[in-house]
Formats: sequence, structure tokens, C-alpha cells
Amino acid sequence: MKSFKLLKVSIIAVLLGVVSFAFTAAPERITVKGSDTMVILAQKWAEVYMKTNNGANIQVTGGGSGVGISALINGATDIANASRKMKRTEMDKLKQRYNTLGVEIACAKDGITIYLNPANKIKELSVKQLGDIFRGTITNWKEVGGVDENIKLYGRENSSGTYVFFQENVVKGDYASSCQTLPGTAAVVNAVKKDAYGIGYGGAAYAEGIVICKVKKDDNSPAYAATAETIKTGEYPISRYLYMYLRNRPTGETKKYIDWILSAEGQKLVVEVGYFPVK
Repeated sequence: MKSFKLLKVSIIAVLLGVVSFAFTAAPERITVKGSDTMVILAQKWAEVYMKTNNGANIQVTGGGSGVGISALINGATDIANASRKMKRTEMDKLKQRYNTLGVEIACAKDGITIYLNPANKIKELSVKQLGDIFRGTITNWKEVGGVDENIKLYGRENSSGTYVFFQENVVKGDYASSCQTLPGTAAVVNAVKKDAYGIGYGGAAYAEGIVICKVKKDDNSPAYAATAETIKTGEYPISRYLYMYLRNRPTGETKKYIDWILSAEGQKLVVEVGYFPVK
């Protein structure tokens, strides 16, 4: 009889556990997709946030700004990371599908960095020279004070927000057909690292093992490297915001996460990764 009572109690305990489990809500998963420039930062945010917020479930993938925004339009991600502003055509698609133009949140700043091989004696270039180089108007390093060797161009694919921003603000035309497009910023850095006559561009956080070229606004201006101070003052001429896009105003766990990203703690990680805070 005693063993029967114990068995009965055990069964009740198991059933209560099942009921309790059934009424415990699964953690809300937040999906983040997009900008390759922002992947390192987004992964760092997610990693630190999940450590200090039990039950938080944040999934981060890259693919490029255009890929992230397309995923947002198609309902395949909660947050689209972008290193450029959303295009009007993309907003129109969002409005057509969800009757909203989306929500834009600036979450960090970046100075697009010009990568040179350590063997290159060039230390600074103007925005115009960079445009001429990446359009293919200038093709030899001797034209900008370097050695008599052909310039090798490395850049991002056209789904990249960095590709679009650099084209609109520096190249101001079509990229040279000789520009080798690569699937990620790390690949651009690695290509320049191996090529004494290479030049590339990308986010400041990826600049390892290469020389950072200082940039002049024009021929009569001083050259600056991308730093928190030069970006804050506007002296570095190729700076931009990094964005998160959502379909609607964030609520619940997503709002809590974004509020944390914009907090002092979240912005501190921006600096640690190699970018610059928005405030």
C-alpha cells in the first residue's frame, strides 16, 4: 500500500511537471540579418546580451545590407542590419506588403576605411583620387606618387551597403570593370594583404594586417584617419551611420534588446569592436 501511494505521488508530480512545462512560454527568438560590415558588432551584441539576459534567443547572420532588407520585406527577419539607408524602392515594397515604411534606427557610426598593403609607400589620398582609382581613370600607382605598377582594385559585391555608399559618395559613377568584387569585407582585407599593389575599402573594424590610408576631402585639405574624434567633427570625409531596420516600432523583447544596444553598455561594445558610438 505504501509503495502504491509513492507511485501515485510520483505520477502526480510528473503530470504537474508536464502541465507546468506546457504553460512555460518558449523564449522569443529575435532574428537579425544583413550588413556584412555589421556582422562582428551584431554578433558581439547578441553574445553579451544573451549572457546577461536568461532566455534571450538572438540569431545573427550576414549576407549584405540588400540581403537583410529583402529578408525584412519578405518576413524572414525581425531586424535588417544595413550600412546604408533603405532605398525608396525598398520602402515602397515594405509599404505594399505591410502598409508601413519601416522604422530606421541609427545604432553606430563607421568611417569607410581605405586598405593598402604594408609594402605600399602611399600614405594618403584625396576623395577625388579614390574616385578616379575605383572608376579606372587612374590605373597606375605612379599617377598618385607611388611606384610604376598597375593598381589592383578589390571591393564588395553589389548587394553590399558599403558598395552602394562608396559608389554614391566616392566613385560617383560605375566601378572599373577590373575591380574584383568579393563576398565580404574580411575577403577584401585578405586580398589587399596578399597583393603589394592592391587597394580596397570597408569597415574600420576589419582593418588588421594592412595599412590604413588617410583620406583628404580635397587637394587643399589635411588628410585624416578615421577616429572617433575625426568622425564626430566631420573631418574624416567618408563616414556614415550604421542602421537597424524593422517593419514596425519594436515591442516586447525586441524593444528591450534595441534599448540595450543604444544604452551606454551597448554603445561601449561599438567602440570595443572598432566602430564609433552614436552618442
